[in-house]
Amino acid sequence: MLPKKTFFKVVAGYLAIAMVLLSLPAQGWAMFIPSSGADSIRKADMAAIQKTVESTVVKQRLMDYGLSPDEAMARINKLSDEQVHQFAAQLNSLQAGADGVGALIFVLLVAIIVVLILELSGHRVIVR
Repeated sequence: MLPKKTFFKVVAGYLAIAMVLLSLPAQGWAMFIPSSGADSIRKADMAAIQKTVESTVVKQRLMDYGLSPDEAMARINKLSDEQVHQFAAQLNSLQAGADGVGALIFVLLVAIIVVLILELSGHRVIVR
């Protein structure tokens, strides 16, 4: 068995070497994305946008702003791939009542936790 002082010297040397090796930059890999992959993503995003534009609520709002659905799609087709993807990703928040179920579940969970805490602390919860 190594003496305590020698053990700490070995561990300190090991840690010093490990810190030097870990501070070296890691090797990076870069490659091109095939154009067919990017094209399929844009097609899927455009399909989601097209479906939303064709809904009756969105059609009416477009008409209120003086745009037809065809004019709106013509403007959307002029957007870059990144802008189309960002727009398609945000469509769920634009739908009326899109997150109502999540809010209802949240309210129910909070109510259950409050009742549980009151019951565990000795208070009585009476529902009439």
